[in-house]
Amino acid sequence: MIYHALNRANFRSRLFPETAHYEDFLGIVEESLNFVPMRILAYCLMPNHWHLVLYPRADGDLSKFLRRITLTHTQRYHARTRTVGYGHVYQGRYKSLLVESDRHFLTLVRYVERNAKRATLVKKAEDWPWSSAHARLGGNEKQKKLLSAWPVAEPRHYREWLNRSQGKEEIEKIRCAIKKSRPYGSEEWVSRAVAQFGLENTMRSSGRPRNGS
Repeated sequence: MIYHALNRANFRSRLFPETAHYEDFLGIVEESLNFVPMRILAYCLMPNHWHLVLYPRADGDLSKFLRRITLTHTQRYHARTRTVGYGHVYQGRYKSLLVESDRHFLTLVRYVERNAKRATLVKKAEDWPWSSAHARLGGNEKQKKLLSAWPVAEPRHYREWLNRSQGKEEIEKIRCAIKKSRPYGSEEWVSRAVAQFGLENTMRSSGRPRNGS
C-alpha cells in the first residue's frame, strides 16, 4: 500500500531555518534507506513541515523508516541549533495515510510537489530545490537516486501538468483526508481500506480542513 506521510514543526516554527537543515534532513533520509529499503515516490520539504509519499516493501517498514527519520532529525536539529532540552521539534507523531494507487495517487503527488509553488516560494514547482519535482526535472542526480519508480504511468507532459493550477476541490479533499486521518481515494476504496485495516477508531470526526499545505 502507498502512504502519504507528513509532519510539522512544533508551534509552526521553522523546521528548516537554513539550507544546511534541508540538506541534513535529506541526508538522514538517504541514511535511513540503508536500514529500511523504502520506496520513495515523491517528497517536498517546506520551511515548517514535510511530505513523503512512500511505498513500503514489507509490513512494519513504514513505521521503522519514519521513526528513524524523525528521531534522528530531532537529535541532529537540537545539536545543530544548540537547543537540547528546549522542547519538541515536531508538533506530534507523524501522520501516515493510505492512498489509492490510481488517479488519486497522481493527484496527491501533484499536491505534494506543488507545495512551494502554491505557497508562492517559487514560480515553477521544479524550481524548489527540496522536492522530488526538482530532483526529477531539475537534474539533481543525488536527490534523484532517492526516488523509486511509480506504480502508475507518469502523465504525459509531466512538467506542464505539474505546474498547471490544481482545482480547489482536489486540494480540499486531500486536506480533509489529512485533517481526518482518513485514507485518500474513491469512496468505495476508502470504505474497504478502513474495514481491512481497522481504521475506524483512528479517523477524526468531520470538519473543514484548516488552511495550509
